[in-house]
Amino acid sequence: MKIDPKFNKYQNPKIGLIALASDYMIEKDFIKIIKDKKIDFFVNRIECFNPLTKENLIKMSEKVTDVTKDILPDEKIDCVAYGCTSGTIAAGYKDIQKKIQDAKPEAIVTTPSTASIKALKILNIKKIAIFTPYSKRLNDEVLDFFKKEDFEIKANSYFNIESDIDIGKVDPNYLYEVLSKMDLNEAEALFISCTALPALSIIDKLEKKLNITVLSSNQTLIWDTLISIKNKEIIRGFGKIFEIN
Repeated sequence: MKIDPKFNKYQNPKIGLIALASDYMIEKDFIKIIKDKKIDFFVNRIECFNPLTKENLIKMSEKVTDVTKDILPDEKIDCVAYGCTSGTIAAGYKDIQKKIQDAKPEAIVTTPSTASIKALKILNIKKIAIFTPYSKRLNDEVLDFFKKEDFEIKANSYFNIESDIDIGKVDPNYLYEVLSKMDLNEAEALFISCTALPALSIIDKLEKKLNITVLSSNQTLIWDTLISIKNKEIIRGFGKIFEIN
């Protein structure tokens, strides 16, 4: 006997995440924050190339459209998050946005670099300290990006790690120890770059220790993703940026 199906009238907002193939952290961080929300979350991974260089990050971005197409093929996605800070800086936001919207033209596109700029501007912060896990060359490209956005870099430290997979293996307790002792030189905020770095779990503790705003790639990316789907509820435990309504 044929039975007609009954479909849900309400559809949850849909988030698509493009994660680097070697990223340990980004999915875990998203799930920590959105797990109890009425949000549908879909992930596809993009091939990445080591060592982490501008050239390899641009090479990776060439596959963005194909990777996006395979997130719920032929279905609309409300927001697509591109999970690579340095990769967006290397290729340029407009290039990443175009490649994603070639596959999902209706999607709002967010990236860690653009989300961090948005967060800093909303918080009215101009003087920042930056920490990255990258090589000096890639670290300096991140600094140049923020300088071009008219931020004053008051302090900078980096790990000089060249492989993305090694970034995800950093001990978060050691990361907290390093950052809590960083000379911030009167910076108003600390930005921790890289979606693979295990920073989300230590942000709240760092803000209390340093007495300044602390932002990270995954934190600002998730925050901006939620804004894009019009979810503006206050979330506690992951930094001041989530407490702005």
